[in-house]
Amino acid sequence: MTNAQLVRIATLASVSVAVTMLMIKFYAWLQTDSVSILASLLDSGFDIIASLMIMLAVYIAQIPADKEHRFGHGKAEPLAALAQSVFIAGSALYLMIYSVERIWVDTPVENVNIGLSVMVLSLVLTTSLVIFQKYVVHKTRSTAIAADALHYVSDVFATILIIVSLFFVHLNWIDPILAMLIALWILHSAYQIAQEALNQLLDRELSESMRSEISEIILSTPQVRGFNDLRSYQSGPNCFVQLDLELDDHLTLLQAHDITEQVTERLKNRFDNLDVLIHQEPVSLRHDRHHHTWGKEYNE
Repeated sequence: MTNAQLVRIATLASVSVAVTMLMIKFYAWLQTDSVSILASLLDSGFDIIASLMIMLAVYIAQIPADKEHRFGHGKAEPLAALAQSVFIAGSALYLMIYSVERIWVDTPVENVNIGLSVMVLSLVLTTSLVIFQKYVVHKTRSTAIAADALHYVSDVFATILIIVSLFFVHLNWIDPILAMLIALWILHSAYQIAQEALNQLLDRELSESMRSEISEIILSTPQVRGFNDLRSYQSGPNCFVQLDLELDDHLTLLQAHDITEQVTERLKNRFDNLDVLIHQEPVSLRHDRHHHTWGKEYNE
């Protein structure tokens, strides 16, 4: 199964789980009038919107590069993730306001057993989805699925809190207080999603560990004397790397080309969806400070 197929299946699974949980939580809220369950219900409603956005973004991101988009359409994923963070933050703020109101207006929770049954089922569904999403992210490095998974991880913790609140339902204050904690956790998740999305939209460098591994692969290639001006960024499922490859001055153009192809092939074999752009230059220019104009501070 290809990475693209895995990502599409993950988006379908996300939408299916979100719709299922919305229906069962709505029933549980009607039966219990629990503000914590209402909190989870609202979150599931936004999950559907967010998951549909992620599905559309994944479809766009997988469209191959064309004449007008030479670097592909990968940035559709972080754009959707950023929009998702806004939806999540909005639901959290609404929940906080509603919870404050419920602290002052004491409303008993009814039919606790129904609420517990529904939330346990919700916990099983959400946990299963997160495990699958984490697997897909590990295989594909999809930003959109990673953002969706982070959101559902917060749902897992929120559901656990709701189950706890239903066990201690005789303490009337615990339901709105735990709902407030859930809202704060959702806000934290929104911040993390927005931060990762902005990093990609602003072309932040790849992780230090990945850059280090890229460096090791380059330098371990026979006849490579060094490199400089390494630049990298991620766009959805795709990563881009460009660098100046330092080679012996006396090599022919054909020899230099063959060495460059070896470096490119080794990098692409190690990292999926990697686009590599290499400029060859004589090693004698290594100490020419006027020649290296980009990333000088980093490479020094």
